[in-house]
Amino acid sequence: MSNKIETLAKIQEVGIVAVVRATSIEQAEKITDACIAGGVAAIELTFTVPHADKLIEAMRAKYNSGEIIIGAGTVMDAATARIAILAGAEYIVSPYFDPETVKCCNRYGIPSMPGIYTPTEAVHAMECGADVLKVFPGDIAGPRFIKDIHGPIPNAVMMPSGGVDVDNVKEWIKAGAVACGAGSSLIAGAKTGDYDKITETGKLFVQRIKEAREEMKK
Repeated sequence: MSNKIETLAKIQEVGIVAVVRATSIEQAEKITDACIAGGVAAIELTFTVPHADKLIEAMRAKYNSGEIIIGAGTVMDAATARIAILAGAEYIVSPYFDPETVKCCNRYGIPSMPGIYTPTEAVHAMECGADVLKVFPGDIAGPRFIKDIHGPIPNAVMMPSGGVDVDNVKEWIKAGAVACGAGSSLIAGAKTGDYDKITETGKLFVQRIKEAREEMKK
């Protein structure tokens, strides 16, 4: 079991979290494999996948070297968070901020990433001990949102999800995102069974995040 600090450091290092939605455990497994082949080391297995807890358990057993981080997404309440954590989830992502879910994660020493969309929600989530604020929906908020929040709240750690693609990921990183969550723009190939496309897109994401960080140092 990796500790919270290590998990958060790894997510920040890779800079991209693959949001895996699928119709079956088999499909989710193929998507996960394709993402990992592309260098996307943080995988968010969503609870919209049937038997998501079994999938988390299976993926944790398969990728047990410690290089790959398996988390749970679309976690709507503390009860689901606990199920995910007991199945081996290394971080918990929610579409909205629920104090009880954050408390549950803190109780088990697991990073929590609740969805926020306003400065009030951001501060409430931080006060409750949330580790990363998931800016959601990212396509409506836009990269400027992160810049604007960082004005009055510079210590807010934010990760957009929704609407992040290879064309705008550099913009998000440069705006101050610690990492980005990518769903349909990354895993679209699964619909047609083109898992190589997922791997290629993953490589592009990783490359562009590196480039953005290099450019920020100049």
